[in-house]
This record gives sequence, C-alpha cells and structure tokens, in this order.
Amino acid sequence: MNKGTKDYSAVNIFLEFRIVFCNDHKLKALLNRDCLRIFVHQRIKMGLKILHTADWHLGKRLDSISRMEEQLNVLNEICEIADAENVDLVLIAGDLFDTFNPPVESIELFYRVLKRLARNGERPVIAIAGNHDSPDRVDATDPLAKACGILLIGHPNAIVQPFELEDGFKITQSDESFLELQLPHIEFPIRVIHTPYANEIRLKQFLGIEDKGTALHENLKEKWESIATKYCDEKGVNLLISHLFMMQRNGELLEEPDGEKAIKVGNADVIYSDAIPTQIQYTALGHLHRHHQIGRETHPVVYSGSPLCYSFSEAGQEKYAMLVEVKPNTTASYKKILLQAGRALCKKTFDDVEKAIAWLHENPYTLVELTLISDTFLATDDLKNIRNAHDGIVYIIPKIRVNGSENKDAVSVNLDQDIQALFVDYFKYKHQQDPNDELLDLFDELMNQ
Repeated sequence: MNKGTKDYSAVNIFLEFRIVFCNDHKLKALLNRDCLRIFVHQRIKMGLKILHTADWHLGKRLDSISRMEEQLNVLNEICEIADAENVDLVLIAGDLFDTFNPPVESIELFYRVLKRLARNGERPVIAIAGNHDSPDRVDATDPLAKACGILLIGHPNAIVQPFELEDGFKITQSDESFLELQLPHIEFPIRVIHTPYANEIRLKQFLGIEDKGTALHENLKEKWESIATKYCDEKGVNLLISHLFMMQRNGELLEEPDGEKAIKVGNADVIYSDAIPTQIQYTALGHLHRHHQIGRETHPVVYSGSPLCYSFSEAGQEKYAMLVEVKPNTTASYKKILLQAGRALCKKTFDDVEKAIAWLHENPYTLVELTLISDTFLATDDLKNIRNAHDGIVYIIPKIRVNGSENKDAVSVNLDQDIQALFVDYFKYKHQQDPNDELLDLFDELMNQ
C-alpha cells in the first residue's frame, strides 16, 4: 500500500471516531475541521496525482471476434487503479470509440465507466476526441456529463465555460483550448491545454492557417506557446492533452498501429515534441498503441498506449496506464502500471496439428493467428478439430511444403475470407493480375448454381 493510501485511511479512521464516539455537535464540527485540515495538508504534500490513459477504441473487433468483455474488464481494472492510488484527475487522450457511430453497448460502457471514474464530481475526468471519434458526438453530451464531473471535448477550439460543482471541483477560468481547474483538497490551480484530433479543415480553422504551405509544427507551437504564456505560470500545475502523431526531433521513427490511418495532415510538416511549451510539466498523448516517452526527462511527453492489444502487430506488447505525480514548478514523475485484464495476442506456427491443438488447450485466454505448415492442404476434420479446441482463433494460415521443405515464397492464405476474396487471391497468385469484372460475375454465377 502506498503512502497516499495510508494517509487517506487514517483520515477515514478519524471520521469513524467522530461518528461513533462524539455526540456533541460543536466537537463534531471541530473534528470535521481538523479532519479536513489533515486531509488537505497530506494531499498538498503529495501533490497532484493523475491517471493518463488513451485509445480505448470501444466497439473494436479483431476480425469477427468481439472485444467487449475484455474492454469491460480492463476498464474496471483502470477504475480500480484510480481508486487504489487516490487519483485526483483522469486524462483520456482520444480514440474513445473505434468508429464515428459506435454500438449502443459501447456508448453505455463508456459513460458508465466515466461516471465511476469521476466519483460523482469529486474527481474530474477530461476526455478528448481522437481520429476515430466523431467530435460532435463527443461534444453532444457534455452538458449532462459536466454534472457528473466529466469534461468531454470534441473540437480543438472548444471553450469549456466556468462552472462549479457542489462538494466538487470548479472551472475557474477558460479560453479557447484551455481550462483551469481548482480542486477542494489541492491548494494550487491545475491548467490544461486541450487539443483533440482535428482533420485538415478544422485544424486550419483552429490555427488560422490560410497558406497551404505553412508549416503545421510552427503554427501549433505558436498557438500552444501563446496559451501557455498567458495562463501557465509556476504557481500551478501545467498540463497538455492531445491526440496526434508526434515524434522527437532526430529521434526514433515511431510506427502507427496496423489498421490506423496516418493522421499527419496533408503534406504538412511532422509535429515534433519541441513544439510543446516549456511551461508544460506533463503532456498526455493518444494515438500510438505502444507506450512511448518522446520528451525530455524534465518534461515528459507520453503516449500511454492502448489498454488492449488491438492487432497482431501488437502481439507480445505489455499495456499500461500512466500514474503521474506533479507539483507546481517541479518535474513531473510518472510510472507505468501494468494492465492485465486483456487476452494475449499470439502468432504461433506449427507443423503438426496435434501439437497445435495441445498448445491451444494449454492457452485458452488468448487470441491466436495460427500458421500450419504441412505437405498437403488441411483436411476438413483437422480444421474442425482446431476450431473446436479454442474460441479465440482469429486466423488459420496454411503453408504448403514444396519438395519436403517449407516454401519460403509461399503466399499465406487467410481461410476466414469469403469465397470470392479467396478466388481473387488465388487468381492474382496464378496470373499476377486481378480478375476482371466479367470473370468475377461468372464466378458468382457458378457459386450460386
């Protein structure tokens, strides 16, 4: 148990003493005051604790397999971490959903989890739109969400109007792309520059860009610096949250996840981490599914990564939530908290069906891309036995040996495609060109007889 949890428990014991042993109203009031003073003192001493997560992609499937149960489990895990660590603020850096029109069950899960994280307005939750989200959908429920302590921001030029929740936090000031929070148990203000994902049109409007050749990096840097200069001094904690593709200048070339469309705007310049103002103590990013720290040690710029592995390019990755601690005018520290609720994604290759089935029985809580090397095509009974052995087989890829050895040039076949897609792949393999429409029509006619 960490120090923060012990301090909090001590206050709870004090409260129990007040309730059980004290009937005098004046003494109760004094104990209430002292309890609050101790609680405030201890929390100020610890500084601000933040939970940073991103890329939930609610509603996403892995081919035909639903991930809803895993998403429910991992979001419950994130809620438990927030409570166990006595987190003061939650930041969710975009790609809340996987599509602009997510299924109803995903929407219900999203709001249920956010309400739990916000603890009836005691703990603010700030969630921004990513490139998979509809900014209008994210904005639509914001008035209702505010009553629960949830701030939903869909557009980069959004202004969150000041308000105050009874027994909760308040927005003390705001501007385009900026808000300032005050929590009752934290003596310093919390400043947040918020920049959700924006397509080319919205981003140009946000930055006031008219010339197509203008460098995006310089414009965004100028915009952020103007906000930071106006509002972010050393008397408060200064944060930035965004959903975009950013990299360190002269650093490692980061890869976007499989299935993600590149979100670099047109032919504009890459955005580098040195665009972030020096006043910003911690930057919470979303979009890349693997954890990365692309800032300086004194100014962390962090991709939290997704809470689940969403494609086989992420097989073997560990997933985390970020726990951040920061005070005014100090360097923010953060640690990765391992998330363990998701199913592991595994790419396995076997040359024996029985060995494959044995491994599947030994590893039930996995999602599998299974490659089978054999001398002939797989028999129907073998395929049936493999399918019956495991409910998480996503792909079965047969590879045929040539002259007793594995054919390194063999084309992998995805047997889970529909029959026409398999025919197209076969035709391209045999003839190095796509079948024409007339041939496809004839194929359909034959299949429908």
